This record gives sequence, C-alpha cells and structure tokens, in this order.
Amino acid sequence: MIPAIGLLVGLVIGLVLQPNVPLWMQPYLPIAVIAALDAVFGGIRAVLDGIFDDKVFVVSFVSNTLVAAFIVFLGDQLGVGAQLSTGVVVVLGVRIFSNVASIRRHLFKA
Repeated sequence: MIPAIGLLVGLVIGLVLQPNVPLWMQPYLPIAVIAALDAVFGGIRAVLDGIFDDKVFVVSFVSNTLVAAFIVFLGDQLGVGAQLSTGVVVVLGVRIFSNVASIRRHLFKA
C-alpha cells in the first residue's frame, strides 16, 4: 500500500502546486515519470506477492528514474533522442503492463 499511497500523495501535491518544469528538463520528465510508475507498479506487485522490501523499492525507484533519464540525455547528445525515448517507453510500458496484469490476477483471481 505504501507505493500506492505515495503515488496518490504525489499526484495531489502536483495538482495543487502546479509546478513549472524548466525548459531543459522537459524532454526528460515524461520518461522519468514512466520509469517511476514502473517502480510503483512493481512495488504494488511485490506487496501482493508478499516479497515487498522498502529498500529494494527505493533503490528501484531512484535507479529506474535516473537510468531512463540518462538514456534519453545520452540519446539527445548523440542526436537520436527520439529513438531512444521510444525504446525506453516501449520497454517500461511492457514492464508496467506485465505488473498490472499480475496485480489484476492477484486482485480478481482472473
């Protein structure tokens, strides 16, 4: 439940404060959000599997976000930012849908 609560609190804070994202950070933020969502859904899945570890969750959350943002940064430097961004989104999207499918199986036994 901790990952889900953290996600909801973060969404509420973002909606209330409406922060401005610096122009230089705008290409990296969507990828970082997708990476963070991957970690959150992985945490929810781990809770349902009974193997949740808060240290693993925090390390996964931070490392997924930083690595995804770094890959996009590297792609921008090499001139292939759009292609690497697409690759990151596809890989993380597959992981998110896999975790959601597992969560669905746990909750609905289907």
